[in-house]
Amino acid sequence: MFGSDKNKIFSEKRKDTERSLISETVSIDGTVNSSGSIDIAGLIKGPVHSQEVVIKDTGSISGEVEAEKVEIYGHLDGKISAENVVIGSTGVVKGDIEFSQNLRTEDGADIEGYIKKTASAGKKESRSAGDFLFSKSSEEKKSKKNGKPSSSVNKDSKEALV
Repeated sequence: MFGSDKNKIFSEKRKDTERSLISETVSIDGTVNSSGSIDIAGLIKGPVHSQEVVIKDTGSISGEVEAEKVEIYGHLDGKISAENVVIGSTGVVKGDIEFSQNLRTEDGADIEGYIKKTASAGKKESRSAGDFLFSKSSEEKKSKKNGKPSSSVNKDSKEALV
């Protein structure tokens, strides 16, 4: 009787507190993956993939961040792919930002990179050749080496060679 109620309360509390903290004294060199939320007050060198990422004032990431929600009050040197992005007044971002729903910046936020609203940022997708209008092929590289410019269209891959 008491055991089942206790387990139910414990599991409900666990759902509310599925937050990890990387404290100021912690430095990680490598990929960080989490199915929950991560508060970063320390240093991470490598990509971070999580449900929610919050970089605290003392936190720093050198690498790509992919999450549903990203909040930055510290430093990020890398690309952001997320649905919602918040860059606080103390936040510094050196890299591109891709978001699909909302981007909010506070006065004082420092951003150096491109900002792009996409249909589905924060979710892993493979890019196809169709995403790019022009791409160089090995034929083009060969023609430039021979000194003869060529122009053709590859009907199979729909690439224009100029």
